[in-house]
Amino acid sequence: MQGFNKYYPPDYDPSQGGLNKLRGKHALGDRARKLDQGILITRFELPFNIWCGTCNNHIGMGVRYNAEKKKIGNYYSTPIYSFRCKCHLCDGWFEIQTDPKSTRYVVVSGARQKDEDWDPEENGGFAVHDTEGKAGPADPIAELEKTTNAQINLKNVQIPRLESLQHASERYNGDPYSLSSKKVEQLKRKADDQLKGRYGLPATLRLLEEDEKAANEAKDEWAKARRDFLDEENSKRRRLGASHSPFISSSRNSSNPLGSLKARILQNTARQSSAVKNVVTFLYFDFIFYR
Repeated sequence: MQGFNKYYPPDYDPSQGGLNKLRGKHALGDRARKLDQGILITRFELPFNIWCGTCNNHIGMGVRYNAEKKKIGNYYSTPIYSFRCKCHLCDGWFEIQTDPKSTRYVVVSGARQKDEDWDPEENGGFAVHDTEGKAGPADPIAELEKTTNAQINLKNVQIPRLESLQHASERYNGDPYSLSSKKVEQLKRKADDQLKGRYGLPATLRLLEEDEKAANEAKDEWAKARRDFLDEENSKRRRLGASHSPFISSSRNSSNPLGSLKARILQNTARQSSAVKNVVTFLYFDFIFYR
């Protein structure tokens, strides 16, 4: 495994700088041996096939070299770089530059690029025509007809369409308050119809507007009715408890079976009537609060 730690000698002083400065070396090592000339040794891969100009051997695309990279100019704000490589088959040098204007590489010296342009006509295909190339001389009559047709289309089709869209926009956005009011009324009418359908109310019935005063009055009425209902239930329980105590009922059960049966029937009747009244009261107040 490669070690990543650095050795610091015993006489190392941090005031002298880093280890590279202490040893007189650059951080890029041997790649920066010509950095004072503006040249950086970098790995360069051939972007196309070339023929070496010295040994006339073919060098395939993708072959890599330790090239001397150097900035030689600018195209607007884009730098232009030159890559100078030594042929691996001879001692000749060739140079390739970047061309930002055409977004490609150009062989400058020492080699020539292999021409690999494919012509479809020579290979039994169809020619690719430049649809955006140079146009022929314009026909003044055709240009006039085109302008006339455009004006007629503008007058008869486009302008009326734009006017209709403008009127529609003004109609929908001219009075936002009235449109919002109509929307609120539609929502209220829909809620009233749902409430009438839930409780089986006639469609012609007009419901009152909901406000804070009506809500407070309904709450007071509901609280009063509930108190009255609870008081009545308590009084009934007390009367039933007083008239049908367990001691009396036990004595009557032993002496008079008919009286005991009658007392039970009366208790069941009172319970059924109280349950029906509870259901009616609940429906009434549910109608008041949730309509």
